[in-house]
Amino acid sequence: MRADVAAEAVRLHVVEGWRVGTIARHLGVHHSAVSRVLARQGVRREQAVRQSMVDRFEVLVREVFERYPRLPASVVYRMVRARGYKGGEDHFRHRVAAMRPRRAAEAYLELRTVPGEQAQVDWGSFGTRRVDGGERRLSAFVMVLSYSRMLFVRFFFDQRMGSFLEGHVRAFAFFGGVARTLLYDNLKSAVLERQGSLIRFHPSLLELANHYHFQPQPVAPSRGNEKGRVERAIGYLRTSFFSAIRFSDLDDLNRQAELFCSEIAAGRQWPQQREVKVADAFAKERPTLVALPTDPFPAAESVEVVIGKTPYAHFDANRYSVPSDRVRRQLTVRADSAWVRIFDGTDLVTEHARSWDKQQVVENPDHVADLVRAKRNARRQSAQERLLRAVPRSEALLAEMVRRQRRLGAAVDWLTRLLDQFGPAELTVAIDEAMAKGSPSAETVFLVIDRNRRAQRQRPPTPVELPNRPDVRNLVVVPHDLAAYDPEEADND
Repeated sequence: MRADVAAEAVRLHVVEGWRVGTIARHLGVHHSAVSRVLARQGVRREQAVRQSMVDRFEVLVREVFERYPRLPASVVYRMVRARGYKGGEDHFRHRVAAMRPRRAAEAYLELRTVPGEQAQVDWGSFGTRRVDGGERRLSAFVMVLSYSRMLFVRFFFDQRMGSFLEGHVRAFAFFGGVARTLLYDNLKSAVLERQGSLIRFHPSLLELANHYHFQPQPVAPSRGNEKGRVERAIGYLRTSFFSAIRFSDLDDLNRQAELFCSEIAAGRQWPQQREVKVADAFAKERPTLVALPTDPFPAAESVEVVIGKTPYAHFDANRYSVPSDRVRRQLTVRADSAWVRIFDGTDLVTEHARSWDKQQVVENPDHVADLVRAKRNARRQSAQERLLRAVPRSEALLAEMVRRQRRLGAAVDWLTRLLDQFGPAELTVAIDEAMAKGSPSAETVFLVIDRNRRAQRQRPPTPVELPNRPDVRNLVVVPHDLAAYDPEEADND
């Protein structure tokens, strides 16, 4: 703005009392230019502050806020209304907002750790993925060494305790050692209950800590800055890894994730010294980690299951077969990301490759074959019992066949058909003759029946096809003794 125009603007405002907008309109300049000139000259008049009905209650409001700094404005509004305030609530809220005491901004110390002292652990959620039978939630187990910022990530289709434990075991193996303290958010997998300074950790986590000799430590409530390293690492994964990744299955995703951690993430600048890489800081930290035990922790989720009438264990939305002799029993499923193992007490009953689909039936062909054989043997035992009831002499025949190590299955089937065709009387005669000839077999019994019928010039009976129902085929009809009718016939004569 020219000097003469600026001087005129100041004069009009100070002497004539014109408003900024009026000056700008008449001098043909922008109102902000007029405001700047007046501010530089220090001659801008302060506008009179408009009085408010709230002002006479200011002392009361400030006293209330001093005693109860978090009291809602709506409660304070009801208090002043009871004391004669006639204004609206919206205007009151706006005015008293400036009267509420402000909490002093909290300053945070930069958390520095020595090599090998601390690692931070957390879960990150990465949406859902379609699987056969439904959807699975994709989660990343993330562990960061606080000193070097070396990163480990393992993806799972759940956040169950088995996956939580397995993530630790794989991270320790990846780092080649264990930090002395592991810092957790208040995860249910880590902290079951917390009351002040009293903390009840999950017993499985305590077993893991005892095995690897580290101290679990939860962060203080509302102190997310204490585990900022792992939270930043999860954000780094989202933007630098997961956003552009393509994978065929969970194993493929984890292979790429481990490669990312060991190459890309390890090549980042180390925050404490920009010319140093994370990999270099990790090389310094690694010798300070606690050495791994000789055997890894058996990281698996343990669940009790009840086997019903069908030989299958229900676990994580799928069914896994068990031997047919384990029905109607309580078994234990121990599952990790690769295998589902089923125990009866301490005995391993069976194991299956874990399915991450849903509503699937995972079967061992041997279990199915055993069940079929068991059913077939049950049917055979039923037929044999029926044969023994109808023709008691068949017991000696079958016993002799067993002694001679002959198969009973086909023999029982054949003898049962002969029973259906010719009846128990003819079958008994034929069995006695076969035994007398020293040829205990179903073939000999059939030949005897056929010869006897030919000798008596009897036509072979037409076989009767019975329904394929156990209650009909296994029915035994005991013939009535006709001699019971003879006395009645004698009386009639």
